[in-house]
Amino acid sequence: MSEVVAPETLVDIKPAAQDYLIGLLAKQEQPGIGVRIFVERPGTPHAECCMAYCLPGEEVEGDVRYEYNGFHAFIEGKSVPYLVDAVIDYKKDAMGGQLTFRAPRSKVPDLNADATLEEKINYFLYSEINPQLSSHGGNVSLLELSEDHIATLEFGGGCQGCSAVDLTLREGVEKTLMERIPELKGVRDKTDHSVRDNAYYK
Repeated sequence: MSEVVAPETLVDIKPAAQDYLIGLLAKQEQPGIGVRIFVERPGTPHAECCMAYCLPGEEVEGDVRYEYNGFHAFIEGKSVPYLVDAVIDYKKDAMGGQLTFRAPRSKVPDLNADATLEEKINYFLYSEINPQLSSHGGNVSLLELSEDHIATLEFGGGCQGCSAVDLTLREGVEKTLMERIPELKGVRDKTDHSVRDNAYYK
């Protein structure tokens, strides 16, 4: 089967992968079923590329539809920047075979005019703050963002259990994030026991 990769096609699904997906979707016996492609925790070292079945009507507002040979794929709108140059292929092996998903930009922080508050926080954490903490063997990640724009962070590596972590949070991480992101209302560590509402404990 010849591959159809139009100039506007975002994810390059190779012929073998297209054949595999067509067979997989045909077994579902659901008219109009396709796939949905998205990235969980995009722009962070923990980013994961995902694919799921997508029945008619299950697509989400902002999803972009792409047509392939014999099936269609919806790509989550906010995942688009992280799936540029992504390639999905199918490799046969002793167990039958498996899909391979390469997305070189999925872990690269991306910031544009439409970036969400979560994306902005991750951008500065992984492009500016973590490179500084890494020199001490530490790192920090976003654990939760509340509705009132309070970010709960988790320190790891050399920062975990460090007696100076409170100072690092207040004078380094919090100061940097609040300066870079005006709409952010506050920052706390997940082990901040002074906060009783929705506080995190390990």
